[in-house]
Amino acid sequence: MTTDDLVLIAREWLAQDPDPLTRAELADILDRRDTAALADRFCGKLEFGTAGLRGELGAGRNRMNRVTVMRAAAGLARVLGPGGHVVVGFDARHMSDVFAADTAAVLTGAGLRVSVMDGRWPTPVLAFAVRHLGADAGVMVTASHNPPRDNGYKVYWGDGAQIVPPIDREISQAIDAVGRVDELPLGDGWETLDHDAIVVPYLEALAALPVGAAGELVISYTPLHGVGYGVLAEAFERAGFAAPRVVDRQAEPDPDFPTVAFPNPEEPGAMDLALGLAASIGADLVLANDPDADRCAVGTPLPEGGHRMLTGDEVGGLLAEHVLRHTSGDDRLVATTIVSSSLLAKIAAAYGVRQAETLTGFKWIMKAGPGLVFGYEEALGYSVGSDREGLPVHDKDGIGAALAVAGLAAEAKRSGRTLLDLLDDQARRYGLHATAQLSFRVSDLAEIGRAMTRLRAEPPAELAGRVVESAEDLAEGVAGLPPTDGLRYRLSGGARVVVRPSGTEPKLKCYLEIVIPVEDSVAGARARAAEDLEALKKDLAAALGLH
Repeated sequence: MTTDDLVLIAREWLAQDPDPLTRAELADILDRRDTAALADRFCGKLEFGTAGLRGELGAGRNRMNRVTVMRAAAGLARVLGPGGHVVVGFDARHMSDVFAADTAAVLTGAGLRVSVMDGRWPTPVLAFAVRHLGADAGVMVTASHNPPRDNGYKVYWGDGAQIVPPIDREISQAIDAVGRVDELPLGDGWETLDHDAIVVPYLEALAALPVGAAGELVISYTPLHGVGYGVLAEAFERAGFAAPRVVDRQAEPDPDFPTVAFPNPEEPGAMDLALGLAASIGADLVLANDPDADRCAVGTPLPEGGHRMLTGDEVGGLLAEHVLRHTSGDDRLVATTIVSSSLLAKIAAAYGVRQAETLTGFKWIMKAGPGLVFGYEEALGYSVGSDREGLPVHDKDGIGAALAVAGLAAEAKRSGRTLLDLLDDQARRYGLHATAQLSFRVSDLAEIGRAMTRLRAEPPAELAGRVVESAEDLAEGVAGLPPTDGLRYRLSGGARVVVRPSGTEPKLKCYLEIVIPVEDSVAGARARAAEDLEALKKDLAAALGLH
């Protein structure tokens, strides 16, 4: 694309942009005739997929801005048609409230009924509201745990779950057919949902979760500058728990996330303040939500003092058994993803329930089948509940998960035990399933494509001294799963590696699992697993050609 082409496209964009900030940004770029900046904003575009839209704020079709959002809303309106009902929620990120209002205006102008939440509430509240109100779709304006400069647009369908193909393609095609946004009819007749109208019903629905009895727990908690604190505190009070002690510096929503490099509880340093608070108050439990509170991180005391954060797979295994102990029925189903631990399959077999494996993402977990009582993904996402009792949220729910973890920790404390003791029990019963992740953040997405091509052309025969017993290209579809860009290697001794590009960030992600039978001490097995995982990381990085 020539500079003249870029300038023409940019000027057309500028003419329809209703936002004075992005108009000024783009006008300055045009005045300077900055070809690189124009190319960055207009040579590509944010693609609408199964995660909706997510990207950096700014001017242009390759950025999140009011034009991009209005086009997305117009595309959704065309797919739903006049008379449809859409619920719109938003978090505390930069421009979230503006994008929500723009969405409501476009949808209302297209003849749809729109209900907009009047507070900055967690994503699970929006997912709950879709089904509670019998809506046809929902929109949540959030970028979850992405950096401060990002925002996003997540779409839910009438079942309260995130959209899956072919709905995403239909919406994407409809977006491509939208003309100028300044020619769209806009409405203002949407209804507003206040706290009593939607947060209270959500909290009442959580009361049916298989949490177990409340108990006396000292809890250190952080919402990581997000929107989780108020709703979580209400949920804990209703369940009979004492209010968690919150990290003061991270308690209030702040879209700049000033105390963390990345507002993701999995990132190094993100949990430092919560762990510091836990040490100072002698916490029995450490809890965190990501900024839109659909994920839950968990920490537990160490025998020698201090606390450590558990992995998503460790929490998934503990919650699975907790839920299965507090539910009944021969038709129960538990589900997780291809990148999560294989431990869940062994737990399901021990309890005589069905287990399903899905593609990565909760949109797939919620489609696992009838009878679902528990679903999780290793990236700190959990769904706790039962189809029979009316699963409150058809998505991951960081508030409901925090309640269930508190119930589990209270149950353990009454027996003089901790979550670490429960993990040791599982290791002895099922073998130690140790998992880790190796991620490569890139500035050029082409690096990810080259790495995947290299691995497909030259698959490893051995990793960390373990023979690669099978190699599966997930792009071809395996075990009845839809095709997806990824590779799975099964290694001798029950080890496993999955490599896939992230669907929401410029990352290549590798998911590693080592399984070690516990013959003597669990501590010894953990030490051996840690060594094996480090060796696996080293060999895999070399095979990918990334560092």
